[in-house]
Amino acid sequence: MSYIALVTLVVRDYDEAIAFYTGALGFELVEDTARDDGSRWVVVRPRGAAPGAGALLLARAKDERQLASVGAQTGGRVGFFLHTGDFAGDHARMLAAGVRFLEEPRHEPYGSVAVFEDLYGNRWDLLQPADA
Repeated sequence: MSYIALVTLVVRDYDEAIAFYTGALGFELVEDTARDDGSRWVVVRPRGAAPGAGALLLARAKDERQLASVGAQTGGRVGFFLHTGDFAGDHARMLAAGVRFLEEPRHEPYGSVAVFEDLYGNRWDLLQPADA
């Protein structure tokens, strides 16, 4: 069986990214390992997600080209989808933590959704599927 285990998200700084994802979004820090080249292997995933259920590799930009992509890795489109079983609770918690939502929550045939930005401007859907 094949599956996507990690998706790389280019960030400006490891520690500020860890603070945002673990604090504001409530993710858990899975790994933070120093590497010989001065970089770190930093993995976060939604708290309570099953091991191997998809996580983010936070990779610090190492040159100007990569730095220019921070916050624009999907060309301004929603590129990440955070599923929840408690839309109202997570939405309220994230608002209280300072997460910037770009719209009011909507209720669509596929579920409850609201678009938010991470600390760099990448767009995410907070989504509770209708079948959840």
